[in-house]
Amino acid sequence: MSLKKVLFILLIPTIWFGACTPQVESFFYTQEQFASQVPESYDGKKTYRMRKAICRDQANYIPDTNRMAEFPMRYVRVNFHWMNTTDAAFSLENGKPFDEKKAIEYTEGFLHACNYDLIKNRKLWLPHNNDIPVLPINYRLVLSGRPDNPEDDGIYFHYDDELYYYVDRGKNSNQFDRKVFKKYAVQPDTVLNIFVLPHHPDSVASPTYPVNRVGIALGTYVKVSGIYGKKGSFWDYRGLINHEIGHVFSLMHTWKYNDGCDDTVRHPGDCYSPNSRPGCDTLTSNNMMDYGYLQHALSPCQIGKVHKTMSNYTSPKRKLLEPVWCQLKEDSTIVIRDSIDWKCDKDVEGHIIIEPDAQLTLHCRLAMPSGAKIVVKPGAKLILNDCWLHNDCGEEWQGIEIQQVRDKKGEVISRGNTIIENVANGGWVSG
Repeated sequence: MSLKKVLFILLIPTIWFGACTPQVESFFYTQEQFASQVPESYDGKKTYRMRKAICRDQANYIPDTNRMAEFPMRYVRVNFHWMNTTDAAFSLENGKPFDEKKAIEYTEGFLHACNYDLIKNRKLWLPHNNDIPVLPINYRLVLSGRPDNPEDDGIYFHYDDELYYYVDRGKNSNQFDRKVFKKYAVQPDTVLNIFVLPHHPDSVASPTYPVNRVGIALGTYVKVSGIYGKKGSFWDYRGLINHEIGHVFSLMHTWKYNDGCDDTVRHPGDCYSPNSRPGCDTLTSNNMMDYGYLQHALSPCQIGKVHKTMSNYTSPKRKLLEPVWCQLKEDSTIVIRDSIDWKCDKDVEGHIIIEPDAQLTLHCRLAMPSGAKIVVKPGAKLILNDCWLHNDCGEEWQGIEIQQVRDKKGEVISRGNTIIENVANGGWVSG
């Protein structure tokens, strides 16, 4: 057989396969193609969906360990301010002068220790013998200096005889005083400023004043005290710092009060450790928002509450996060393979692909990164239920791509006051 005949025979299956392989057609969802109407109530403003009850339910923000790609990591920007007198009277080590290098090491240690507990959520001790699941705490702390100054490490030192101190209680308490914030805060709109202050020496001299590890969260600021002159290491303060940051992101104390979570327990609050008194072996809490010798656990509801606050588009606390959802990450593509309802606000970092016979229903706000798209494959369905799709960073995303093979195509159903903004292809925006 000649070489030409052999090549022809080998080529026949290739030609046949190429001719019979169905071609995938793609087009973008647009207002005109689907005869959709821009909602009459749309005035060009960014409609906020959190007014919907379903979007305000913190239970919808609890991570699903089977679908963690849908719950991306969040990063809280923090900086630290070490307050002292003009003569640096307070030191981290008794009998030694204050050392800024040592304070920098402590600060870096704080971050390491705090993130260690966030990485390694533990089983809650209360209620005793509970079966509450241990879920990942999907946020971390990052030290953040001014981006326009490469030498700014986010650690600052202030020597001020008027504002250096902290008084936890009594007639001279300055817990709620904000003067130190107004004078020394750095990037307060986008970075959580944490101030480390010594207890006032007059308070320390009083036999009734407890020189303890204490702190307070005031909006997007935190004060902590009890670090100067104490024996121990930075590990001893991770619970205090994480506790106060928990307050910043809407968490409340869990003892004696209703903190808004049904998986946390009211308890006497007088069991600092299992050995504090008889009965404390089953009444001591390790919840981050309790006062105990260990504060290293969060319940599923508490985690959901934090992420609800972080997703709240109108909250100033959201601005403390690194906006990692702005730019597209190809390795963060979310693939939907079954029927999924997103009943919460989301900021994703990659494309969304809805596979054949799968369905994704959006109820709230969805922010897509620049250049990303939602792909609705043949036989897949995307339901836009009174939701808002946009890019949160003033850039464009590609839009909703619908794929079709022969007479089978993806389907997009829009209901209610759905708005699609910042898209390069399709959608609608106000002129």
